Amino acid sequence: MTLAQYLAELEQELVVAGEEAESLSFVYRALNELSFTDFVLKLQAEVNQEDRDQLKAIHEQLLAHKPAQYIIGSSDFHGLTLKVDERVLIPRPETEELVELILSENPEKSLSVLDIGTGSGAIALALANSRPDWQITASDLSEDALALAAENAQSCGLDLAFVQSDCMEAISGTFDIIVSNPPYISEADKDEVGLNVLTSEPHMALFAEEDGYAVYRKIAEQAGDYLTEKGKIYLEIGYKQGDGVRELLKKSFPQKRIRVLKDQFGKDRMVAVDNG
Repeated sequence: MTLAQYLAELEQELVVAGEEAESLSFVYRALNELSFTDFVLKLQAEVNQEDRDQLKAIHEQLLAHKPAQYIIGSSDFHGLTLKVDERVLIPRPETEELVELILSENPEKSLSVLDIGTGSGAIALALANSRPDWQITASDLSEDALALAAENAQSCGLDLAFVQSDCMEAISGTFDIIVSNPPYISEADKDEVGLNVLTSEPHMALFAEEDGYAVYRKIAEQAGDYLTEKGKIYLEIGYKQGDGVRELLKKSFPQKRIRVLKDQFGKDRMVAVDNG
């Protein structure tokens, strides 16, 4: 039996279980550091026992709905390779769009930034990597998440400040930019979340009370005390939450411009607050 045939057998079982077939070869290639060309060449060769054992082990983890990035132990984000495990959410491509929005609208060399709910550190580290002169503080309620974010900062050679805080309770100073990709899924929308996400990713980073608006409300109520005069807010939101988040922010920032922006798929995904 060739490697391609063995993969096809295992992939079919993944599809039946509701997982993506491509995850198996993705993890296999990553763990073995195979280029696409090397992988294609191996597909037509006889599968050896070592590959059988490894693929079966990967397959069992995927069947248990463990995300591919957790099996590999890392995830690529905005040109960085970040360690990820069950302590943090896996960074999403949509969040890279939020980073790009911030970078495109803020060319200044020296700005102070607060990233609320940093998780793996993805947003804060991507900004620090692209703007080495910015002063960036990354906060999270989870001590475990902060420990992992600090590991990522060290491995990427980036210097940030880390603060354990529930929203802004332990934050001091003022910032030119406040950014957050907070938990925003309502319990009522749990059925929209993939099994591998529900099974493995930390629920405190996924779900929020008040129909998903709890953290947005906190940010809206507290951010004014921590923004500089020309300070801006950038938020990632759920695709149904554009109008709701905009209304929350309008109450606290009636004089500022509030924009709801779409992602590459045409869905509401970001909210930006500035002086216009």
